[in-house]
Parts: sequence; structure tokens; C-alpha cells
Amino acid sequence: MIIPKTREEIELMRESALVVSKTLGMLAKEVKPGITTLYLDKLAEEFIREQGAIPGFLGLYDFPNTLCMSPNSQVVHGIPNKTPLQEGDIISIDCGAIKNDFYGDHAYTFAVGKIAPETQKLLDITKESLYVGIREFKVGNRVGDVGFAIQNFTEKHGYGVVRELVGHGLGRKMHEDPEMPNYGKRGRGKKFAEGMVVAIEPMTNLGTHKIRQHSDGWTITTLDNKPSAHFEHDVAIVDGKPELLSTFKYIYNALGIESNEEDEFRQQPLVI
Repeated sequence: MIIPKTREEIELMRESALVVSKTLGMLAKEVKPGITTLYLDKLAEEFIREQGAIPGFLGLYDFPNTLCMSPNSQVVHGIPNKTPLQEGDIISIDCGAIKNDFYGDHAYTFAVGKIAPETQKLLDITKESLYVGIREFKVGNRVGDVGFAIQNFTEKHGYGVVRELVGHGLGRKMHEDPEMPNYGKRGRGKKFAEGMVVAIEPMTNLGTHKIRQHSDGWTITTLDNKPSAHFEHDVAIVDGKPELLSTFKYIYNALGIESNEEDEFRQQPLVI
């Protein structure tokens, strides 16, 4: 069952989403060769609690950590560990937080030092596909419109779109209806309505779309061991149009990146 949110609830959810955005921005300064994902996980848990929120992933479905940390060929759900990051790695960081009884859920794939040009292109195209999908999240459209847009855009570049893992509705629970696949057919699936809030999160592989789940029950890698990228935003429908609740601007400020990519999805400018 889809649970539309009131304007007041959407603003509370924006606060939850921005806790995660700020956490990712803090981590952006720390992602570098020699740092372990377990160290980053500890920083994130402390930071989230300092903001009066609770780590959203810690203990969810018995997940053991605050962050899902997925380097290189890992797609999602990687468990933080003591292995240091190396120059040329990429690391997908997925983070959740609970504030005001609502979840925020937000992800970004970082370069560790200088990465290969083909890997950088994968990151760029995956992030761009996120916005391609968000543009289709509006009143009157359907789930398949978002999935088709993401799939069509990424497959034109020769990348594999993961099928088994999808975005989702968001609210007082981490996973609500509807499921939001990153593939599909136009005009299919549930229709979007005012007040819906979802997490849209393309997961794109440099090679095959096929994946493999590991024996720990969490870690998922590409079948061909080529890199995978993951970007995620929380989005609401406000006045019929997509409204971003999360932001990458804290990351961009930390990394010295200038971007106006989010502006079309905000009715009011976000003050950082």
C-alpha cells in the first residue's frame, strides 16, 4: 500500500534526508587511500547521533553496521571492514538515518584518489541516469516510466542495469510501496500521485547486469567482477512535480565541485 505524505510530513522527511546528506558530505573529506571502511562507519555513526538522529541501517534486517560500504565490483550492501582503501578504488556509500520518526536514505559513489577514465565515466553516467529517472517522477506517470528512462539512458552507453535490486517508497519505514526498478516499460506499474516519497537509486555495472550474492548474506558483486556504481536521492511529489529532499551539495562543497544539477528539482533554493 502506497502511503502519501502531507506537506508537513515531507518537510520532516527533508530533515531526515539532510542528516544523511550532511553525513555523506562529512565522509567525502575522509575517503582517501589508506582509510578503512570500518573507520568511516564509526565516523558516520557518531556524526548521525550528534545530529539527534539514529543510524537507519544499524540493526535493520540484522545489518551489523551504520553504512553499506561497497567498493569496486561490489554493487550494494557491503559490510565495513579493516581493509584499507587503495588509490584507484571506487567506494559506494549508502547511508540511512531516522529523525522525526521518518527515514532518510541516500547514496553516492566516491573515487578514491585518481581512478581510471572508464570508471569515472561509469560514475558520471550513473549519476546522470539518476536525474533522468527523477524527471519522470511526477503526477500521472507510472513506475515503468522512471525505470524505462534510467534503463534506456544507461544501456545506450553499454552498461548493465541491475535487475534484482530496486529503489522503493520511503517514510516511517525504510522500505514502503512502490518498488522502483531501474528498468521497465513506459506506462506500466503503479501511477504516481501527489505526496508520494520514494528513493530512486540506479545501480549500474561497467559490464554485465548480472550479479552474485555472497555467503555472508549481504555482499553483492557483479558477476564479471567489473566495477559498479550506485547513486540515490530521496524525492517527493510536490505540486505534481519531483522535489529533491536529499542533496549532494555537502559532498560537492567538501570536494570543491561546482554543480547546478539539482536546481531544477527544488521549488526553493537549498541553503547550505
